[in-house]
Amino acid sequence: MEKGIERFLVYLKENKKYSENTISAYRSDLTQLSHYLASREVSDWRRLTKPDIVGFWTDMRVNRRHQASTIARKLASVRSFCHYLVSAGVLPQDPSDGLDSPQVARRTPRTLSDHEVTHLIELPGRNPKPKGLRDRAILELLYATGMRVSELTAMDLDDVDMRAGSVRCGSRPATQRVVTLPGSAREALADYLELGRGEMVQAEAEKALFVNHRGERLSRQGLWLVIKDYASQLGLKGNITPHTLRHSAAASKLRRGANLAEVQHLLGHASPTSTQVYARIARAIQDRDAELR
Repeated sequence: MEKGIERFLVYLKENKKYSENTISAYRSDLTQLSHYLASREVSDWRRLTKPDIVGFWTDMRVNRRHQASTIARKLASVRSFCHYLVSAGVLPQDPSDGLDSPQVARRTPRTLSDHEVTHLIELPGRNPKPKGLRDRAILELLYATGMRVSELTAMDLDDVDMRAGSVRCGSRPATQRVVTLPGSAREALADYLELGRGEMVQAEAEKALFVNHRGERLSRQGLWLVIKDYASQLGLKGNITPHTLRHSAAASKLRRGANLAEVQHLLGHASPTSTQVYARIARAIQDRDAELR
């Protein structure tokens, strides 16, 4: 059964151009399914039935006590895999047809105020060393572009066009875009490239735009720790992550008059539905500010 999962993952990578993080999530979900099926003595995908999937759902909900959002994600992985098995001729019909996912309440993303963002971005400036220059450039880019964590850490030097004042981000064709940077982000990036990065890299052949203290590409976890550290210094409550800056950037631009299509392009959303939540956030903030005047 493991071979069937691996063939599916290759299909996702080569045909769907999914990121490594997405493929890793699929592998985890489907491995959990195969382990559940093994406990029921099902050892061939050709024997997969709807009751098996319902049983997997029940096991997650009752025995493992997964949250509804986690169950919904794992079932989405199972559906995609079932569609693939049918298209590959492994199954005559899709056993996931007609199965509903649990209802998941959509939480409003956490956003920072303009005041909080300003102070957060200013913090690395207290450290003129290469790390401070790097961190300021990171915070400026995250807020100016709304990039995902994986997009920023995947950026190479040739994704930056300082003459045009723009950066290229996004690994998939559907999400790849060029974003023009505002002056403050251009300045911070230029300072890092001219005065910081050269002091941090160990190998001249290193292509990564942002590197860690070992001179190697900054990891997703490393970026999360950078944000967590500055959020803690500023005394921000709650779980502040790189995605918080993405949410904040989207809401801020909508408040300032950008239309939904512009913000959709900025964030690299394939569908405007994913962007609409920020319109609600922007309206809520405007209503709150109006009440305070």
